[in-house]
Amino acid sequence: MPSTGGVKIGSSYDEARTRKVNAEAEIAELELQKIHGTLVIAEDVVSAWNDVLGAFKAKLLAIPAKGAPVLSTETQTSTCQSILEDLIHEALEELSNYEPAVDATASTVTASEDVDNDTKATAKTKRKPMGRPRKTTGLSK
Repeated sequence: MPSTGGVKIGSSYDEARTRKVNAEAEIAELELQKIHGTLVIAEDVVSAWNDVLGAFKAKLLAIPAKGAPVLSTETQTSTCQSILEDLIHEALEELSNYEPAVDATASTVTASEDVDNDTKATAKTKRKPMGRPRKTTGLSK
């Protein structure tokens, strides 16, 4: 059976060409939206949320360490509550100014390019000798 170049048997060349042009136009529109910032890559959103949640977790876990020394000297419940509220508000204030690092070009790198970059980086690093130093032959001048 001869190759039809992706064109369905029975359809005309003009219909196939129209589909191709429409697909190319759709891809160009998506690229333009990405450039204007109205379209985001799902992987970038997931990465940004992971960064935000990681920072949130770190701030929450830091509250006991920051508050324990101060709270250990207090005897009044209201004072302890006020200290804890201040620490929580401080953590929330820091998180409200948090900007996750999002690189729009990072999602366009393919896995093979990433492996190539890792190989190049490894090749550039010079290894230091390990183990015991070699014995000299005793023929020093």
